[in-house]
Amino acid sequence: MSMSNSSSNGYDRVNLKMVMHMSFYWGKDAIILFSGWPEQWLGMYVLALFFVFVLALAVEVLSVSPKIRTSTNPIAGATMQAAIYGLKMTLAYMVMLSVMSFNVGVFIVAVIGHAFGFFLVKSRALAAANKAAAASSAAASVAAKV
Repeated sequence: MSMSNSSSNGYDRVNLKMVMHMSFYWGKDAIILFSGWPEQWLGMYVLALFFVFVLALAVEVLSVSPKIRTSTNPIAGATMQAAIYGLKMTLAYMVMLSVMSFNVGVFIVAVIGHAFGFFLVKSRALAAANKAAAASSAAASVAAKV
């Protein structure tokens, strides 16, 4: 029986460079979502961080269901909401898989993306609520004068 450097699945053990971290680490040498991405270039690592930020932001923005008009066909409205929900869950799982690289930079960017997306969604909702409250108080003051 001969001893060789190759494993039972045919890959050469000497040429394998992939390292799976099981605890948080800091550095640009990470594998995020796809094998070989972002490699070891700082620019690609920054692009990967930006991509994770946008994914996390999109998850929060998509968490607000669009209002369905009463004149909309129920099947069409439900289909649209299901499609948006499916997209949101796809993006959420991509963020989760990115964070599972255990890279501290990816983790921080994902948290900041979720927080900034939440801020955008809630600030828009608060602005709409304040506008509606101002309009109703103006209408009430006009009615009181009459």
